[in-house]
Amino acid sequence: MKVIAVEEAFSVPELIPWPGEAWMPPGWGEEWGRRLADLTELRLADMDEHGVDMQVLSLTSPGVEAIENPSEAVTTARRVNDHLADVVAAHPTRFAGFATLPFQDLKAAVAELRRAVEQLGLKGVLHNDHVHGHYLDEPQFRPVWAELERLGVTLYLHPALFPADQWRVFQGHPVLSGPSWGWTAQVGAHALRLIYGGVFDEFPGASVTLGHMGELLPFQLARLDSRYHQADPKSRPRHLPSHYLRHNLYATTSGVFSHAALLGAVQAIGADRLLFAVDYPYESTAEAVEFLRTAPFSRADLKRIAHRNAAHLLNL
Repeated sequence: MKVIAVEEAFSVPELIPWPGEAWMPPGWGEEWGRRLADLTELRLADMDEHGVDMQVLSLTSPGVEAIENPSEAVTTARRVNDHLADVVAAHPTRFAGFATLPFQDLKAAVAELRRAVEQLGLKGVLHNDHVHGHYLDEPQFRPVWAELERLGVTLYLHPALFPADQWRVFQGHPVLSGPSWGWTAQVGAHALRLIYGGVFDEFPGASVTLGHMGELLPFQLARLDSRYHQADPKSRPRHLPSHYLRHNLYATTSGVFSHAALLGAVQAIGADRLLFAVDYPYESTAEAVEFLRTAPFSRADLKRIAHRNAAHLLNL
């Protein structure tokens, strides 16, 4: 069975330094840093060993979003995308890529999106949550959504390494503020802002992809829909939140290798909205592939999740 993994990180240390040990358990940062910067030897060997046919590569957080100077962000984004396109061109059957955009300069971001897709052949955008505390439902970002819809490519909404603000509930327990819970809550809330901010009503052909089993939003559909009618009728979206999760949003399995969770997500939003991902190198490729191959689904549904949905969404 062909396997395409769609949230697979890389770094360009000479452009954006890897924070390494500063934010992770001792000993992990060095190995992850080595694997992030490698785009051939270690990565292809890992893919071959575990049966991953293709990775869709994306720049790891903190990414271009963390750069304060707009002109520097524009230059860095172009260089990262050029580097990624070169890697894909050298291994076109093994890699595809998501562009990074300099949202600090919106005119340049639209131009870079167009260049990345039409000239470099990249398959969409991966964005790390906020832009210095600003979220993508805000009116100034509408030109980017218009271009995403015109080009027919997805925006993969990913957690930011550095949150927009510090939540008091996490104080004293820093493990809660990262991938175990904080990132899911923050990115899930950002996706709901897109729904309630009218992005998909204005751009019904736009799509967003969420990692980590849809940042758990599929499991909240009943709760979200039950509170929809409490929103101001003058400003709430045209449809229930579940409509957008089933029509504009996709979810990936990255970092959530649970058959119970996958069954629940498929029941909530449908097998055609789920894509396989590892979250390399932060998660184990061996564990991710074993989880996929042993999932209690029909062969047809497994193929959808393993590769067909990705091929359709990303035009692979």
